[in-house]
Amino acid sequence: MAEDGASSDGHADLRRIKCDPNYWYPVGWSHELKRGKTIGTRYAGQPIALVRPQEGEVFALEDRCAHRQVPLSKGRVEGESVQCCYHGWAYGRSGRCIDVPYLGKGKLPNGVRTYPCREVGGLIFVFPGDPDLAASVPLPSLARAEDPEYKTRRFGRHVDCHYSFMHENLMDMNHQFMHMKQMGKMKPRFLGNDIQPAMVEARYSFARTDGKQPWGETIIFGQRRDNSAKYAHRDVMTIRTEYPYQTLRISTDGAPPVMDLWIVYVPQDEAQLTCRVFGLLSIRRPKLKGALELAWPFLVAFTERIFREDRDIVELEQQAWRELGGDHNQEVFPVINMLRDLLRRCGVAPVHEAS
Repeated sequence: MAEDGASSDGHADLRRIKCDPNYWYPVGWSHELKRGKTIGTRYAGQPIALVRPQEGEVFALEDRCAHRQVPLSKGRVEGESVQCCYHGWAYGRSGRCIDVPYLGKGKLPNGVRTYPCREVGGLIFVFPGDPDLAASVPLPSLARAEDPEYKTRRFGRHVDCHYSFMHENLMDMNHQFMHMKQMGKMKPRFLGNDIQPAMVEARYSFARTDGKQPWGETIIFGQRRDNSAKYAHRDVMTIRTEYPYQTLRISTDGAPPVMDLWIVYVPQDEAQLTCRVFGLLSIRRPKLKGALELAWPFLVAFTERIFREDRDIVELEQQAWRELGGDHNQEVFPVINMLRDLLRRCGVAPVHEAS
């Protein structure tokens, strides 16, 4: 590992590149925040309080009272404001301090930072970068989350790794070797890729060479499949990193996707070596009404097992990075090297590397 933070391939160490904050990032689920309540969350070490008044939309503030730095998320929602639990200082959605119970209105101190905030698709987004840019940056398209033709599972976990490990894991379907116990032996075929300034896309098809089709896959495709040539390389999986989000879609014979995943990895600590996953997994409803609802618990269990294996492996990658003092990966798959270049190009390098 070079002293200037370069990896073994001579590039800037990707695991030291931080997310560009000038995008919309989810920091909470809508169901977590009840009317008249507040919760604490984070983006890259920044503590954020989400507040849902009894009337009106959710707003987001720095989760520190300007007085004694106590978390505002521990406070009480009163009307369109939140009161600190310590001395009752109150802050409105603009972040201004609007009341100190023991001071006159003309003596109010400065307030706290406020974040542009939007709620859509069961997610609460904030814009942690330059607030003047928020109106010009579109919210991401959330796959099929609002499409009645699909049933959507909302899932997420905290994962102890840099967000780039997660991007690489999903993009590289050669790692299906690891999921052999869950899915049987799968042979991926790389069909090609596309690259744009802020996007990398890879396409794959698959053939099962051994083992039985798992029930989770049966639910996704709506049919039982054997290992014959009839089903080999029939479906096309398209995986795209469109910075900073990822999508994965599976289509059969050009029909609408049978599965559509939208996912993002939101950094939690200041060094961005941990992240919180927010995912929307949409499955197309079969013609038989109610079938997907009955099978849903099996699909949830199947996807949880897959995600657990992915989480465990990327955390081992992060552990190796820590022990070795930097990125020693020897990547040979071209599309992953394209992805790594994209994440470096779109992210924010440490000051000593950017100069």
